[in-house]
Amino acid sequence: MKTQLTVLGGGPGGYAAAFLAADLGMQVTLIDREPRLGGVCLLRGCIPSKALLHVAKTLADARHLDDWGVSFPPPVIDIDKVRQRKEKVIATLTGGLKQLAAKRKVQVIQARAAFENSHTLKLTPVAGGTLADDRVEFDHCILATGSLPTRLPAFELPTPRVMDSTGALELTDVPESLLVVGGGYIGLEMGTVYAALGSRVTVVELTDGLLPGADRDLVKPLHKKLEKDFSAIYLNTKVAALEDLGEAIEVTFDGDVEQKVQQFSRVLLSVGRTPNTAGLGLENTKVQINKKGFVEVDNRCRTAEEAILAIGDVAGEPMLAHKAAHEGKTAVEALAGRPAVFNPRAIPGVVFTDPEIAWTGLTETQAKQEGRKVEIAQFPWAALGRAQAVGRTEGVTKWIVDPESQRVLGCGLVGYAAGDLIAEATLAIEMGAQVADVAETIHPHPTFSETLAFAAEVHLGTATDLYRPKR
Repeated sequence: MKTQLTVLGGGPGGYAAAFLAADLGMQVTLIDREPRLGGVCLLRGCIPSKALLHVAKTLADARHLDDWGVSFPPPVIDIDKVRQRKEKVIATLTGGLKQLAAKRKVQVIQARAAFENSHTLKLTPVAGGTLADDRVEFDHCILATGSLPTRLPAFELPTPRVMDSTGALELTDVPESLLVVGGGYIGLEMGTVYAALGSRVTVVELTDGLLPGADRDLVKPLHKKLEKDFSAIYLNTKVAALEDLGEAIEVTFDGDVEQKVQQFSRVLLSVGRTPNTAGLGLENTKVQINKKGFVEVDNRCRTAEEAILAIGDVAGEPMLAHKAAHEGKTAVEALAGRPAVFNPRAIPGVVFTDPEIAWTGLTETQAKQEGRKVEIAQFPWAALGRAQAVGRTEGVTKWIVDPESQRVLGCGLVGYAAGDLIAEATLAIEMGAQVADVAETIHPHPTFSETLAFAAEVHLGTATDLYRPKR
């Protein structure tokens, strides 16, 4: 069969590209090995994890009300119903995508695909299925194959007690104890879920802090909270060995741990993700892959092969669904001849723990690494009326400001619903706003969003709710 545009991968970037291309009048074929659209994000990533984190947050909020004199009996958790509800969320969203694809006349094919050459994909049936054609010829192809959990062959034991993020989200049971290997956002989010459901959670991180790369002042309140929620957090420590004992996994630690050998009901390996480029036949094209395994693209998402573009996790960091979707639209607009480039000033990132951490644009850590001179303005949520009213005063909002132009270059937040607040900061950075623009924008009271304006006022020396003695 022949098609104008083939999109390889049905995740957030892939279906965003396919749908926009169809809206622009292109003939589109979308190929994915899964029976449902949505990719890792919807099927076994962003969406199911946030559904489970909603359960964790509600349980935490109920316990939090003890401070207000409102107490509840210990929760009774029906893990089967929790799992069923999570699956219902996934089914609803994937069903919606199926309908949208049909209405746009996007041809969806379930198959494995590999490049025979720069204009042909060879298809292989999935799970005993059949195909009307075993090849697709295309004018252009958008590669959107995403990523997969990074493998640690030395720790891959033939037992379900050792899981990756996909296995953890299946939620087959609530283990008595869980070791999370890796203190990144996936590990901390899944650790938060299992701790809320009743597991004794331990996190081991090779570096000297959780969420490596994130600003330390943002991580500090989260670390303090997790020390209460988790059984232990081991930093500067690595797992030296895993052994399957049948009823448990015996773990040998190397680092700052007194008890070097411990046993856990389950182990979650969460040490990052790897771009999914293997087995795609890219060697039969001019597509170039860099040392980190990402497909090399320009600012219009074009590869070294004229007919092939690449977006999302496979095309470079950050590996985020919203970045993939934006790239997907950029790639299609570039194909349509529009003056589109992917050159954002800021890409927001969110860690959906409790409290949440969010950042966008330049971070303080990056500024220090690059030797850039910046000014930092912070507003502590302890001085915020809304935070005091709901007992969530651990938060901090900070702006990173260019000292010469006074433009906001970056923003970071830690606190309740930080992920919902970061969009305003991203818009401010994209619009080239000065810190005074944020301060002079009237924010509703009493809300957490006020902290964005208040942190800007701190920078200007006009903050009402903080006193700064004159120098």
